[in-house]
Amino acid sequence: MKHQKLITTPEISKRMAKVHLKGSKAEVTLAKNLWKHGVRYRKNYKKLPESPDIAILKHHIAVFVDGEFWHGKDWETRKASLKTNRLYWIEKIEENIARDKRNDSLLIEMGWRPIHFWEKDVNKKLDICVNKILEEIDTRKEM
Repeated sequence: MKHQKLITTPEISKRMAKVHLKGSKAEVTLAKNLWKHGVRYRKNYKKLPESPDIAILKHHIAVFVDGEFWHGKDWETRKASLKTNRLYWIEKIEENIARDKRNDSLLIEMGWRPIHFWEKDVNKKLDICVNKILEEIDTRKEM
């Protein structure tokens, strides 16, 4: 029988410190593709709630590339499968989900359009994501 290594809190903390919050491959790929389409933007724009990964100032569009785990994709299913530090992760992820909703509401109140993509969708369906942003730009031009 194989023994599973017990991971301690300091080891988890060290591992979590290596998680990059900005500049993921998906964010960079999406940003570069938008730039090729003539879309100008600011990255991690701190003047808006939650510092959107891509802020298209001219059209008031805030784009977020969300990691599936951190932002709760298929949360009810995923939550049931959590084994380690279950209560911690449930509280953490559910707070992230609630924060995303609060920040989207703030952005909308400010006249911005928040758009969220799952990281894997950007990596696998880049053209669909870019087209959604371009369509939103066209819609906002007509306003």
